[in-house]
Order: sequence, then C-alpha cells, then structure tokens
Amino acid sequence: MTYRPPHILIVEARFYTDIADLLVRGAEAVLTEVGATWERIEVPGTFEIPATINFALDRFDGFVALGCVIRGETTHYDYICSESARGLQELALHKRAPIGYGILTTENREQAVARADPKQKDKGRDAAVACLRMIEVKRRFTGT
Repeated sequence: MTYRPPHILIVEARFYTDIADLLVRGAEAVLTEVGATWERIEVPGTFEIPATINFALDRFDGFVALGCVIRGETTHYDYICSESARGLQELALHKRAPIGYGILTTENREQAVARADPKQKDKGRDAAVACLRMIEVKRRFTGT
C-alpha cells in the first residue's frame, strides 16, 4: 500500500483564545513535520467539539480536538469535561474516528498556559501525535 499523507481536521474551542492559539501552534508544528494536510475549524467551546467531528467524519482521516476548561465556582466544569470526553470516546469507538485528545482540564489559567505552551508541556503537539498514531493503527487494521 502506498503511503498517503493524512488529512486532519483541527477542531479548536475558542473560549480561551490565547490558550487555543498555543495548542494550535503545537499541533500544526507536528503536522507540518510529517507532511500532513489539515484544516481548522473554530467552535465556541469544548462541548461542541464532538458534534463538529461527527459532522465531518467522512471528509478527514483524523481529528485533533483542542480546547481548555478551567474550573470555576460551579459544577459546570465537571459536566463539560465529562461530556466532551465521553462524546469524543464514543466517536472513537463507534465511528472508528482517529482522535487526538487535546482538551485541557485545569484548575487555573497558569496550569492551562503551562500545558498549552509549545515551550513547556506542548499538549497541542501531543494531541496531534496521538491522532497521527491512531490513523496508523486504523490503516493497519482496515487498509484505509
């Protein structure tokens, strides 16, 4: 089988725009390194990421889910974190979607910046690497 560079959709929750920008920077760097092509789409928050990926399943080889949820004063944090993760896991399992999970769930902005910044923990890059690896795994078993 001939190698075909993957075509990726980066779905970025823009609620915290500065953190999203850092995550995207890390993801795009690794996609450039491997010769992948990609498109980006912005969504309001992490809750909207699974639905967006579901809409685009047939157009991309894989998906990089990027965003950030910072704990606040209410239980909203818990619901958003759980439901966005559950939605992405369901897509991976039931729709066989290769997804790199780059949704930060932090206690404060400082933790989020440290995890997102390409000069620090670079979780956007990690999510893109995970997506690329899952595409390889899927291609191994399905030939697509």
